Amino acid sequence: MTLQAGHRAELVAQERSGHTAVASENLLFVWGGYMSVADHEVFLPNDEIWVYDLENGLWERFDMSGEIPPSMSGTCGCIMNGHLYIFGGCSEDDQTNEHYSVDLHDAKFSWEKLHHQSGLLPSPRDKLSCWVNKDRIIYFGGYGHKLLGEINNSSTFIVDEASWVGDIFWGWNNEVHIFYPEAKAWNEPPTFGRPPAPRAAHASATMGNKGYVCGGRIRDTRKNDIHCLDLDSWTWSEIVPTTTVPLGRSWHTLTTVSDNSLFLFGGLSLDCRPMSDGWIFNLKMKSWTEIKHSNMDKPRLWHTACLGRNSDVVVFGGSHDYILLEDRGHCNNVLFFQIQPYSLLRLCEDFIASHDKIFQIHFTCLPSKLRQVVEKRMIFFKSQKVIKTME
Repeated sequence: MTLQAGHRAELVAQERSGHTAVASENLLFVWGGYMSVADHEVFLPNDEIWVYDLENGLWERFDMSGEIPPSMSGTCGCIMNGHLYIFGGCSEDDQTNEHYSVDLHDAKFSWEKLHHQSGLLPSPRDKLSCWVNKDRIIYFGGYGHKLLGEINNSSTFIVDEASWVGDIFWGWNNEVHIFYPEAKAWNEPPTFGRPPAPRAAHASATMGNKGYVCGGRIRDTRKNDIHCLDLDSWTWSEIVPTTTVPLGRSWHTLTTVSDNSLFLFGGLSLDCRPMSDGWIFNLKMKSWTEIKHSNMDKPRLWHTACLGRNSDVVVFGGSHDYILLEDRGHCNNVLFFQIQPYSLLRLCEDFIASHDKIFQIHFTCLPSKLRQVVEKRMIFFKSQKVIKTME
């Protein structure tokens, strides 16, 4: 992908939590979220998008135009056919159920507000998740508000007794809503089996025709369960692990890293402790395995995780403190997790690039395409050294 000239950031994007991030063609796109300024929550600008090159480790900022959404945190974002879709979130005016999209491939970054043509809109909510499957986006859960007359089933919407105003009730839900971008249509399919309890700030991942939900918060509880929704039959099933399970948590991430495994990272524990542990869930064996990684000293919550080059999991932003107690500690660094073995080519590229002084006289002998890749990786390793000196 070739982008038009943007504004080169001095080093990295601004620190933030509750933002949206997607990866496409070795680029990480980051929008929205909030940060702390003088003990105040400040939403990040809504008319800019930050782009991180996963090969050279450099950031650029691009201006956005069109029907720009309000500045928000907790919105649900995904990528489909080169478009970033966002739904829900919390702005200065409370939670929303508005829907927007922007083409990430044309380098114009012009937002479009999506006006649904049929079906019923989900109620306003944030801290929800989604699955992308067969040119449709399936949304699950979240924390939001409904009018008293809209609460039809206590098993799908649990009221937060501490938060209501008049006939408006806040709470957690486990609703499933389908959005068809091409037709701009909504549908709420009937589901079968035993659904997970209503929740928000959970993590989800898509694998084939299955959507997975892990953990999340409801009332004062943070779960460690894992559920699967068959996106063809709309049947729920709970997966009961055969091994030790991770601690219950919210504001964590779950990433599909192979045809058979999911990677869980970070989050906030039941005792409100930011975590840095990483776990692999093997779907065939139904087993959790904790893995040691190079970011054990970097706890994160309300961050984002995307699949990058060679099955790397790329984590950006989030907080290393409990933001509901002390709203500080927002981060702006990029963390990499090597989940799968690298190819011999990738190992050679990185070795040469990280030892550029040794191989400098040999660069001109490389084929031009390979030389460009190695040069990008040289920039990446140099930028990582600079970042480490600042931490």
